[in-house]
Amino acid sequence: MTRPWPLVRLGEVLRTVERPAAIDSVTEYRLLGVRWYGNGLFTKDVKLGQEIAATKLYRVCKGDFVYNRLFAWKGSFAIAGEEADGCFVSNEFPCFATDPARVDANFIGLWFRQESSWLRALGLSTGATPTSRNRLKESAFLSLEVPLPPVAQQQRLVAHVEALANQLREAQRLRNDVAQERNALCRSVLATDNEAQLVPMADLVALRAPDVAVRPDETYQFAGVYSFGRGVFRAQAKSGVEFAYPKLTTLKTGNFTYPKLMAWEGALGIVPAECDGCVVSTEFPVFEVDENRVLPEVLDVHFHNPAVWPDLSGVSTGTNVRRRRLNPQDFLKYRMPVPSRRVQMQLRQIMQEMSKLHPLSQQVGAELDALLPAVLDKTFRGELSDKNIEELAHV
Repeated sequence: MTRPWPLVRLGEVLRTVERPAAIDSVTEYRLLGVRWYGNGLFTKDVKLGQEIAATKLYRVCKGDFVYNRLFAWKGSFAIAGEEADGCFVSNEFPCFATDPARVDANFIGLWFRQESSWLRALGLSTGATPTSRNRLKESAFLSLEVPLPPVAQQQRLVAHVEALANQLREAQRLRNDVAQERNALCRSVLATDNEAQLVPMADLVALRAPDVAVRPDETYQFAGVYSFGRGVFRAQAKSGVEFAYPKLTTLKTGNFTYPKLMAWEGALGIVPAECDGCVVSTEFPVFEVDENRVLPEVLDVHFHNPAVWPDLSGVSTGTNVRRRRLNPQDFLKYRMPVPSRRVQMQLRQIMQEMSKLHPLSQQVGAELDALLPAVLDKTFRGELSDKNIEELAHV
């Protein structure tokens, strides 16, 4: 049976708050963004007033509910915590205060961590052009209805869900620690080779040309590259009308790629088998690896090493560190230590043995990633009590 929580319009429990601040040219401002998929606020930039084109910013206070009008349909909702207090957003990020007598702000935050909530936001979003059509106006946002139990029960549910989320984060941290240990072992294999020689990337890889002409009626399976040495992953499928790139590049297993804008942050990697046939935009140079000179595994290990990333930052261009771009021509001049063939084959053998555990690790990771969304869905549908969630958090 569905839990009899009343549905309440957000406009009844939230009110718009604006704290405009005129921009002073010599004052430094911490500017916030809102991550997609309910993943919270982050510091997007720190700028002097003279670097900001707008004439006005808006101050955020702890406890504010904030969203990004343009990406509400991507789950760009968040509650401001202590670290966001006193920071600023543009007028594209409406802020709201909650009525504490009727709603706990963090409970609303949980509701907006569900994909079903993002789909509701998408249904209410409007716009006149392809780039702005998914903008969620405040009036539409405040018309959304949410199920609201009594405040005390809201607070208990939030506490139990957060306890479960902390347990899941710890489990993922342990998985990441194991992955880091594996990476350290592989790096140590390369580090012990006294026969390694510095070789420019131009002698090891060849830049591939884009090979896909985009059609608006086609759907394309994209890949992406995680920062901090976490490799290439299968991303979203998009229709040709959802992006502006006229050409794309098809990835092949064993290719090497990176996003120009984020390479300095360790976003580089070899294409795994699960991404074979995916595409990337022209912002991702794609290289064919000459396996007669270097095995793909060697490149993967080398460029996942945090000690290498500052060197890439040095050859990137751009005045702001977060806007540095690693162009293919500069990357091809970069010189890396290429180990002897004996050590390369040794590394390949070790990584093949490790890969036997990878499917199990992936399965566990996928199950951990799916648990919290499932708990939220069942909670708001009335299928889990706060006691059930508390028990899950202590398993």
